[in-house]
Amino acid sequence: MTRKARIDTAGAIQHIVIRGIERKKIFRNDADRRSFLDRFGTVISETQTPCFAWALLPNHVHLLLRTGLVPIATVMRRLLTGYAVSFNRKYRRHGQLFQNRYKSILCQEDMYLKELVRYIHLNPLRAKLVSDMKALDRYPWCGHSAAMGQIRRDWQSSEYVLKMFDAKVSRARRSYRTYVQKGIAEGRRPELTGGGLIRSLGGWQQVKALRKAAIRFKGDERILGDSEYVERVLKAAKDRLERRYALEAKGYNFDRVVARVAAVLNIEYRDVLSRSKDSQTVKARRLICYWANRELGMATVEIAQRLKISQSAVSRASRAGEKLASESEFQL
Repeated sequence: MTRKARIDTAGAIQHIVIRGIERKKIFRNDADRRSFLDRFGTVISETQTPCFAWALLPNHVHLLLRTGLVPIATVMRRLLTGYAVSFNRKYRRHGQLFQNRYKSILCQEDMYLKELVRYIHLNPLRAKLVSDMKALDRYPWCGHSAAMGQIRRDWQSSEYVLKMFDAKVSRARRSYRTYVQKGIAEGRRPELTGGGLIRSLGGWQQVKALRKAAIRFKGDERILGDSEYVERVLKAAKDRLERRYALEAKGYNFDRVVARVAAVLNIEYRDVLSRSKDSQTVKARRLICYWANRELGMATVEIAQRLKISQSAVSRASRAGEKLASESEFQL
């Protein structure tokens, strides 16, 4: 069966699960875990990708992210490729480190964000890597310790999570910890590790009951949320895909985007691609990055090579280009 394309959109909450090839270890010691976290912190900081929860297990990783300046696929490619190269060089190994396709589930924030934070942060306890909640509070390889203020992780969006429990940090931490502890009794939550209608509704019994009542729900394995949310996400994804196909059918590519930018800004084609810091050239680069990345779906690494700038610069320019296009009513 052909795998469906990933779904992503600006502001989307994504539960990411990364597994080692053949379920083999991807972390052999604490030095490996530090290496992964250092790389992860750098990538999500540069791409302004909020991280609400995370846990490193010996052979897999859980992440809870919000799509920021760049698509999650780009974030994951930078993270996983860089770590795999470093790991293979360190241990003089060859071949793949991760499974070909990490799991990515788009989640409905108001229904699932708190539950997913709890589920992910309880992973070390369920895996018996720590003995109890007190040990989990201090465990360095899980985002729970940062949420509890035991370890500083500047790149983790702990404040956002804590504000869901109370405006005052001290009270929020107590309420958050109580909430996490209550989740221990719930055990493994398969409905939180995969999207789809059955899991979103809590299992087959709920689905059957709704069918008997003649209630129909829209479901998709890539999405964790109610029927209305699933339909809204799928429609937005379809609209973006159709827009991209329409542009490709008209012959749009990187060079065509550059030409369009030159036209809307009334500057020479060669000036658009120059590395000048002139205000019009800066605007041109921003529009190119936005249209090439968001409209055509070009990878940031490819755009960076064409413009001779860094990937992080492409990400920043893309966001600024979106604002410029909106305010000036520029269209590709």
